[in-house]
Amino acid sequence: MKVDTKEKNGGTAKGARRLLPGLAVGDGFTRHPFDLEFGVRTSGLIAGRHLKSGHRHDRHNTAYYGVAPSVFQAMVVRWRRSRPVAPIDEFTFVDLGAGMGRAVLLASEMPFKAVVGVELHPALARIARKNAAAWRAAGRALVPMRIVCGDAAEFRWPEGPCVAFLFNPFRAMVMRRLLKGWSKCLAGRAGELDLLYVNNEQERVLERQAGFERLFLGEVRRSRADAIADHRILANQADGEYASSSWEDCSIWRWGG
Repeated sequence: MKVDTKEKNGGTAKGARRLLPGLAVGDGFTRHPFDLEFGVRTSGLIAGRHLKSGHRHDRHNTAYYGVAPSVFQAMVVRWRRSRPVAPIDEFTFVDLGAGMGRAVLLASEMPFKAVVGVELHPALARIARKNAAAWRAAGRALVPMRIVCGDAAEFRWPEGPCVAFLFNPFRAMVMRRLLKGWSKCLAGRAGELDLLYVNNEQERVLERQAGFERLFLGEVRRSRADAIADHRILANQADGEYASSSWEDCSIWRWGG
């Protein structure tokens, strides 16, 4: 998203940056209750073709949309029951394709060691940083968090156990490149990377990658409030390109080396 200085009714001040398609009222933009409750900016639906940053991976973007809080929280609960290699406070949480940072904000309320969001699009990363600052100021962040603007496939993993979060941010080519890099940098670190994958369109890519064990595959349901909110938001799309359901297809994986 491009940050502007005046956004009432989706308008922009003279000389301000233009909103990306999907983030103006005329495009069907509708705020999610999460933003209304906490005073942050994570709403909107941006098709992948509009997320151009000049990077070679732009054409492999899927779309920007914030994960349903109830789905995110349910995935973390399920992961914590999977017997990770260490307690949660030894894990660094990394959201790959963080967008405006909704998952980062939610994760920062949990007792991780630290929380990192990695986002390729500079404007989305700027908004995520503003959201993180507001979250800290409100006293909601329990752990250190930061936003990195860059390519997820080039992210340098911190030492110690990590849990990666993906909300279907990119297509198969980037996923293959990501997994290839992981298999090299994680050699000798069995159990030190777990993957929470929501809307797992590239599940087959993971199935073909040696070294990973799938711990869970199935539907994770939205709460009633989130299902109503997402249905209303997606029903307001100008082009009706995306559909809403009451669940997300998800999986959890563990690196075994």
